[in-house]
Amino acid sequence: MTEPLLRLSGITKSFGKVTVADDLSLSVQAGEALGIVGPNGAGKSSLFGMISGDLRPDRGKVWFAGREITGAPPHARTRAGIGRTYQVPRPFSHLTVFENVLVCGHQGAGLAGRQAWAHAMDVLDRTGLAALANTPAGRLTLLQRKRLELARALGTAPRLLLLDEVAGGLTEPEVHELVEVVSRLHAEGLGVVWIEHVVHALVSTVGRMICLAGGDVVADGEPMRVLADPKVRELYLGAGPETSAAEEGP
Repeated sequence: MTEPLLRLSGITKSFGKVTVADDLSLSVQAGEALGIVGPNGAGKSSLFGMISGDLRPDRGKVWFAGREITGAPPHARTRAGIGRTYQVPRPFSHLTVFENVLVCGHQGAGLAGRQAWAHAMDVLDRTGLAALANTPAGRLTLLQRKRLELARALGTAPRLLLLDEVAGGLTEPEVHELVEVVSRLHAEGLGVVWIEHVVHALVSTVGRMICLAGGDVVADGEPMRVLADPKVRELYLGAGPETSAAEEGP
């Protein structure tokens, strides 16, 4: 079997008496689109932190592209090919949209000069932000900030993109726009791991889904099968409207 692009083995992480990862093991293949669901407090964002280097596990190991990166700092993981977004966008508000992506290309991907400029413009084209290139980031709407957060992550030229609830707070038409962008990026061969509470956005984008609860994977497989799993429905979906949206599809 092909060596996975990302592999976590026996990851454990606790904050006091709260365990956010309990001997967790997980792998993601190159070019795969994986969705992650789970109740609040399940450890989803902490998992991203341990992949991106913002957090270090108490036990266990992390490999990326065949190399162990458990102790590597965030900037080294970015240079290795891991890009991520955050639930709350973190742009440089005083810089323009173009400058935000240019900085990420320079610092995250090691690009310079014309190559960095061309890369930044390509990213803006791919994320639908080219028309706003000269707009200060502080003036953007929520959808535009979400797009910029995605563009900044792409600016680092990742092989694996970690999306942390990028659809949160958006209207349905805006979610649809965002799904189209992510789907195009995945179709280009980019690996995607997407944490999202807007479940139907995941169903229309990813080929595989896992449910996290209690710091471990309770279901793993094709999205609709995971969502139909009785344990997943009990722990996460319940009988609310989000379940109906997931079952109906995009």
